[in-house]
Amino acid sequence: MQIVKQTGLIILMALSLGLAGCSKRAAPEHAHAQRGSSSNAESNSREVVTAVVEPRPLPDYLEIPAHIAPDPTRVVRVYSPVGGRLVAFKVTPGERVKTGETVAVLESSDVSAALTAYTKAKTDLELKREALRRASVLYNRGALALKDFQQAQADFAMAQAGLENASRQLAILDVNPNDSSDEIHVAAPRSGVVLQISAAAGEYSKSLDSSQPLCVIADLRDVWAVGNLLESDLSYVKVGDPVELTLVAYPGETLRGRISLISSTVDPTTRTLRLRVVLRNEGDELRPDMYGTLKLLRASRIGFAVPAAAVMREGPASFVFVEAGSGRYEPRQVTLGPTLGDGEVEITGGLKPSERIVIKGAPLLEGLLSNS
Repeated sequence: MQIVKQTGLIILMALSLGLAGCSKRAAPEHAHAQRGSSSNAESNSREVVTAVVEPRPLPDYLEIPAHIAPDPTRVVRVYSPVGGRLVAFKVTPGERVKTGETVAVLESSDVSAALTAYTKAKTDLELKREALRRASVLYNRGALALKDFQQAQADFAMAQAGLENASRQLAILDVNPNDSSDEIHVAAPRSGVVLQISAAAGEYSKSLDSSQPLCVIADLRDVWAVGNLLESDLSYVKVGDPVELTLVAYPGETLRGRISLISSTVDPTTRTLRLRVVLRNEGDELRPDMYGTLKLLRASRIGFAVPAAAVMREGPASFVFVEAGSGRYEPRQVTLGPTLGDGEVEITGGLKPSERIVIKGAPLLEGLLSNS
């Protein structure tokens, strides 16, 4: 049977082996395209591989733009416990810190006031202790009334409470009571990475009533991949579904996880729901605000899938070589669907079940046709 001549069909393209769900066999030794009686045609045809195509389940994926975000429950904003002038910052954004490590040093009159209050309370306690000792001696000798002895006891107890309160205040500020400096060292309340700093040396801090923290520290051992799911796709997705994440920063790498949360409310402006995937951040490779794509299996459908190398293109048209019997092949125009994984492409029109097509060596046949 004569094959339709197609001049200048396509550019030669890389060949791909393997067709899932297809059986392969080498083309007959004397397979040819149109005038295939020459020894050159016979030699080329030995490199042609065919396979039977059958409809099979094909995955339909949903792709959602996403970004990496820290777990809000592991983010801490560090404020100064007192007002004062910022003397120095000991950390920079992106730096890792440990619990108790100094992040900033401030100079504050509040520290001086707290130290003075502690010294006064300590002195007052010594005076009240001595007064109670004398009252006890006099009372035991009958030279002091009971009410005066009880007053001395009450005064001593109040002085003890005053010193405890002053000591507690210094402990909150993390100030040594034996230190006369008015500086305070602000410590990191937890280990993590400094996400940002909101002040600079020389600035004045307003203590805890400030709307801006000195810095923000996040524990990034676990992070979130967050995306916006369209309202129309909600019926295809549920919590616990497996998901793949690819990041712009790491092309070719795929991270796998499961959906941990789909928000209970819809954004009235974008008509989307927030979708969350929790990921273990091994090696600190995942960093806040990295962008990527979440890939979810939405559904499956029945269709034809062939290796991309089996498809020849000429302008907007796409063709595959179909075995026509007796080792002959004819080009047939097909309609392409989406590109699938594993180097395959879906064929939505032009093929019938159980037909045998060329999956390797199609450019050789195209070349024979072009030269005939």
